[in-house]
Amino acid sequence: MSDASHPLDRPWRFWASVAILSVFAFSVLFGFVLLPVIQGRGAGLDAWTSICRALGIAPGSPAAPQPTSDAKAQPTTRVAWSAGLMDALDRPSSAGAALAPGCSACHGRNGRSVDPKLYPDLAGQSAAAIYKQLYDFKHGSRANAVMSALAQPLTEEQMVGVSAHFASFPVRSIPPAQLAAPGDAIERLVARGDPARGIPACNACHGDQSGGPVEAPRLTHQGAPYLAAQLRAFKSGARRNDIYSRMRSVAAALNDSEIEGLAAFYSLTFSY
Repeated sequence: MSDASHPLDRPWRFWASVAILSVFAFSVLFGFVLLPVIQGRGAGLDAWTSICRALGIAPGSPAAPQPTSDAKAQPTTRVAWSAGLMDALDRPSSAGAALAPGCSACHGRNGRSVDPKLYPDLAGQSAAAIYKQLYDFKHGSRANAVMSALAQPLTEEQMVGVSAHFASFPVRSIPPAQLAAPGDAIERLVARGDPARGIPACNACHGDQSGGPVEAPRLTHQGAPYLAAQLRAFKSGARRNDIYSRMRSVAAALNDSEIEGLAAFYSLTFSY
């Protein structure tokens, strides 16, 4: 049929279009202007900043102040993770096996610590994590009366070899029933962290299947007293070989109860 036979057709379409455009314009005005300005006022932001954030032009949410950080890039280690180094760390060698007996007095013949309260297990640990700590002991980024003296005479080949050697052993097997009960607050720190305090999820770096920094050690199957002692050392600044102050920043935000709880979570209850 022609438009002439339906004289009301065109006005109906016109007013329907006007109604749709009005609803769309109000939604845009409300969603990107009025609501952000109201939210921004509560967060102490000016109207322009609130609108820009809502449009994605400026970073942050109009409902909250943009978090700031005074963290500075101050690496205290000089390890260079080359492809050749990573390849060598994947291959246990005779150089590592030759050095192993000298490490067994503390870390055990197969990398299972003789006293997990004081010394970490090396069995099943990331070879990159072991190498980094040896490198830092050798070059002074991390200090320990025993380990600094033992690491300083080591050659690059020996550090790589002993790291790969101990990483090749299986982790200590402990019945799951002996796991400590961490509580909901600790589980949240492990799985999600606490963004309000600048604490990332611990498992993001230290979980067994995490994709965190290559030098991040696995924490499972380590003694709780040892883990707690390291967190306190980072918190106080006594230990400073974390790259870009990552661990010092995290540990500084933890209270004593959280340090003990996290150490218990990652540790199994050993029979001493």
